[in-house]
Amino acid sequence: MRNDEFIKLKNSLAIKAVIRIILYSITSVIILSILIDGIFNDQLANYLSDMNRRIYIWCVANKTLLLGITYLSIFVIISFIVIRKANDNMVEIISAMDQILKEPEKRVKLSDDLVILESRLNNIRVDLIKSQNEASEALQKKNDLIMYMAHDLKTPLTSIIGYLTLLTEERDIPKNLQEKYINIALKKSIRVEELTNQFFDITRYDLHNMPITKQKIDLVFLMDQLVEEAYPMLQERKLKCVLNKPKSIDFMGDGDKLARAFGNLLKNAINYSYECTTIEINIKKENDKIEIVFRNKGDKIPEYKLEKIFDKFYRADESRTSSTGGSGLGLAITKQIIELHNGKIYVKNDNEYIEFYIELIDNV
Repeated sequence: MRNDEFIKLKNSLAIKAVIRIILYSITSVIILSILIDGIFNDQLANYLSDMNRRIYIWCVANKTLLLGITYLSIFVIISFIVIRKANDNMVEIISAMDQILKEPEKRVKLSDDLVILESRLNNIRVDLIKSQNEASEALQKKNDLIMYMAHDLKTPLTSIIGYLTLLTEERDIPKNLQEKYINIALKKSIRVEELTNQFFDITRYDLHNMPITKQKIDLVFLMDQLVEEAYPMLQERKLKCVLNKPKSIDFMGDGDKLARAFGNLLKNAINYSYECTTIEINIKKENDKIEIVFRNKGDKIPEYKLEKIFDKFYRADESRTSSTGGSGLGLAITKQIIELHNGKIYVKNDNEYIEFYIELIDNV
């Protein structure tokens, strides 16, 4: 609930309490006055006179004082009742909040005075159910991915052990076969390293607590390095990477985190590009706006998958393979890093071309 809504509710309850105290007090005083001075005046006088003449004379002499004390007592009693009712409202609110925590599927029902709060609490209840479902779904995805990757780890490890065993036990293996077995073992070892890194991402990476250290960096130089480091992966898939760039673009940011973000996008483009195609990375700066676009040719991504592509543990390619199967965290981490630099990222899929757009504001 917004602050102005709280103030509105608080003022409404306070005004209603004051009005009730005034109305109930005035009504009670009028009724009491009619009864004492009107209907039962003679009866009360005769009763007091017969009971004790001195008391009767004292009451007549101090009638104004007695009425004042009586009216004050009525006011105090009515105020107590109204304030107690307000406390009952507070207990009702606390009970409703407790109900939301214990039974979120059950609709909250409050008294008429709290109708505004009732609506808001029910909205909170719905949001809580949604958050719980999303958390449960994310946990299930995380557990599934850990199980999948644990299974995937066994495959390259078995190959590594098998080929190394052959190299150790068979002394007369031809040199060309030795080189072949060593290359296979190396590739499988690299895959084990990738899966291990993904395990670290899943088990220890907190997307909501990612510290960044900003310093002046050259985005063009950073991208040049990433493309150069990706050369073996590009060669393996018979891909080319064209970097369209100016001479340099200075930016105040965390170089390590941005390298991770851009590296994730480049690796994603490599994994999901058609073989023998070209990946384009375009970097440009207009005024104080920096735009970076990763463009590759691959299978079209359905619209409903594009909407979830930056979600944690979500993979647009649901066919899990040992060569491209990721943790589903890469794009989520990339989005978080870009947003921590006050930028934004979005994706477009036009026919066979997939484009990731990054927009940053020049802060140097």
